[in-house]
Amino acid sequence: MTSAEICPLIRKRQTKIVATLGPASATIEMLEKLVLAGVDVVRLNFSHGEHADHAARVKIIRGLETKLARPIAIIADLQGPKLRVGRFKDGSITLTAGQRLRLDLDKTEGNDTRVNLPHPEIINTLSPGAFILCDDGKVRMKIVEKGADFLIAEVVAGTKLSNNKGVNVPGVILPIPALTEKDRKDLVAALDMGVDWVAQSFVQRPEDVAEAKKLIGGRAALMAKIEKPSAIELFAGILDLVDGIMLARGDLGVEIPPEEVPALQKKIVRQVRQSGKPIIVATQMLESMIESPAPTRAEASDVATAVYDGTDAVMLSAETAAGKYPIESVSIMDRICQHVEADDLYRRIMDADHPDADTDASDAITIAACQVAQTINAACITNYTSSGSTTLRTARQRPAMPILCLSHSAQTTRRLMLSYGVHAVYTPDITSFADAVKIATEQATIQGLAKKGQRLVLTAGVPFGTPGSTNALRVAWIE
Repeated sequence: MTSAEICPLIRKRQTKIVATLGPASATIEMLEKLVLAGVDVVRLNFSHGEHADHAARVKIIRGLETKLARPIAIIADLQGPKLRVGRFKDGSITLTAGQRLRLDLDKTEGNDTRVNLPHPEIINTLSPGAFILCDDGKVRMKIVEKGADFLIAEVVAGTKLSNNKGVNVPGVILPIPALTEKDRKDLVAALDMGVDWVAQSFVQRPEDVAEAKKLIGGRAALMAKIEKPSAIELFAGILDLVDGIMLARGDLGVEIPPEEVPALQKKIVRQVRQSGKPIIVATQMLESMIESPAPTRAEASDVATAVYDGTDAVMLSAETAAGKYPIESVSIMDRICQHVEADDLYRRIMDADHPDADTDASDAITIAACQVAQTINAACITNYTSSGSTTLRTARQRPAMPILCLSHSAQTTRRLMLSYGVHAVYTPDITSFADAVKIATEQATIQGLAKKGQRLVLTAGVPFGTPGSTNALRVAWIE
């Protein structure tokens, strides 16, 4: 494949775009259009669809990798426990402020005085004074009485409650495993399909992700979805154990006051960047584009804010999975990212908050490479990496130029496509520094990242093939 043929896939931005696959985006033709429009990472939502459907999409994606000569990362998003009320005799009930509703374990269809709450863990955990939210927070109730197998709740806000609406319980850690039996089966299937990342839902404690990491056994990278307030309180411990973070603001915004979400987003993005791990800002980014060909100005501003915050990636959910305008959604998100990154303020923000250096030679070399690249206006920074650690260290510096990651591990190149500014390429094993320079300059040209007469900054570990041994820096000319 020639440079001209690859050119459409050279992104004019560093922030990555994640798109969720579904009925609106399941065909080979649509998937190719999405990738050409700007998708770097695809998300398979295991809350929906059969294993065979997801496996077919993985096969299509791997075929596209070969056709487009570009790694594509795949995230398997596990459903996690779903807390819901039961069913009503008439399908729904009308609520008024001050009305009392009994929540119990009786599976009989409910009415305007009681409803089934099939979660004894919630009934056992909550006490009078606690709040319970239903239907994404549209219904808010306060617990006023507790029995052995029931709760009495008083309606504070909300006018209607219908069958199987979701339940949120803010401010408590529920004794519910983050991995359900369905999740365990889905996890095995996803790993057998060869996904690159696993996103774990309903994470409340570090122990939740520790269990998932053990089950994954290194076959994929693990990402914790931050959607519970308890995960915020224990965030440092969770971050230590995982390989990346997805900030699921939609669910999180139900359980914490909405005015707290923007500041929390900035804090989490900064903390994850400091750790050198990738973060996705997700949910409700361009939600109106499920039905409309253009986003609202508020949605465009929301995407831009995430980019100004320094996120690695922004995500589309139903917009690409089931929406009427999947290509347009990706295209406008791509343009928003480009426009923000071209703003002088954006570069000043990124440069003003460089993470502190770790006390090891590899990090020192990586920081020096970014500084040298900026000083000489290099076309790109090139890393040779086995595990991906060198490239992750480079990405956390948020350099202004692309990061060309060369690795003999296809798994590594795919995982790194989620990270800020990374253009990953699979290469054979390198045995000498002379070969490394030769291949780096060739690939920078082939991939459309550099032109004749430009310079690149190269880092590598000598001897080659030793993970975590970055100890060499070189400036090379493109001839």
